[in-house]
Amino acid sequence: MSFDAAILRELAVGIDVTGYLRIIEARHRATPTGMGHGETRFASPAGSFTLLYAAQDLPTALAEKVVRDRFQGRRKRILLQADIEEQVVASLVAREPLKLLDLRTSGASRLGVPTDAVRGRSQQAGRKFSQQLYDATDFDGIVYMSRITNSECVALYDRAVNAKLDPTCKVHAVSELADLISALASLSIELRTD
Repeated sequence: MSFDAAILRELAVGIDVTGYLRIIEARHRATPTGMGHGETRFASPAGSFTLLYAAQDLPTALAEKVVRDRFQGRRKRILLQADIEEQVVASLVAREPLKLLDLRTSGASRLGVPTDAVRGRSQQAGRKFSQQLYDATDFDGIVYMSRITNSECVALYDRAVNAKLDPTCKVHAVSELADLISALASLSIELRTD
């Protein structure tokens, strides 16, 4: 697939991701902007780049990292303290705005990319699209809406993370966040501490 350069220019947005939240396992606390290869929505199917995902708010960060689809088809939505005990949240600090491809609204459709790339549960289309975007452009990543909360998320390519984010951003235990209970409540989830 080749991208229409004019549409790419129209969909390019500069976003300061300072304050965006990333939940990671506590064992990675010392490297809050570290990345690894994985099978995520925009991961490289060829293993040629890594990504950092972050959300604009705590409920979305929790939904994307901790909750996912675990309560699908269930009436009771209870998260155990143990589910979050080994998680920390990093608050990103950008050295400069990032050049992101805006897929929050009609961007995927305008580029001729399958909408599954952004919103589908299956992630193959997103991986293929992201590989092509990474290889053919200088975008720092993608801004899109969470399929779970419909709030803003970013997927940042390694080339931008290493050059434009502060690797010493603040990190806190998720279990100690003052707004944890309200964030979970906004997702209709109860935290059980016993």
